[in-house]
Amino acid sequence: MSSAKEQIITTGSRKTAKARAYTKKGTGKFLLNGLPIELYPVAILREKLIEPVMLIGDKATAMDIEITVSGGGVTGQVDAARTAMAKGIVKFLNDSTVDEIYRQYDRTIMVNDIRRKLPKKPQGRGARAKRQKSYR
Repeated sequence: MSSAKEQIITTGSRKTAKARAYTKKGTGKFLLNGLPIELYPVAILREKLIEPVMLIGDKATAMDIEITVSGGGVTGQVDAARTAMAKGIVKFLNDSTVDEIYRQYDRTIMVNDIRRKLPKKPQGRGARAKRQKSYR
């Protein structure tokens, strides 16, 4: 890193949730929409959100990450934030072993989830369901 003001911007997405992570040199503060990730209200999702930090251990104390996430639901937002955070950590540390650790633990940490909802079709209530017929 050449200057103290330098920051790395990375993105992550899941369904309609989009996250943007700003990674810079710091003291180990990780914020999600202005609040520390340790205070995230849903316990299971909090664990999922902290995984990229826990996997690298003491290396996390050298950086600050501020994540802004919008769109989607709570789970989609957490998955998007997790991907953005992990990508930022790998770029900031510039270490291929961290990337390998993430990919071996869970590939979705580094790769956006491409699954989307199917579009609704005519003559039905959803993508697959069709209106029932009573005469057959």
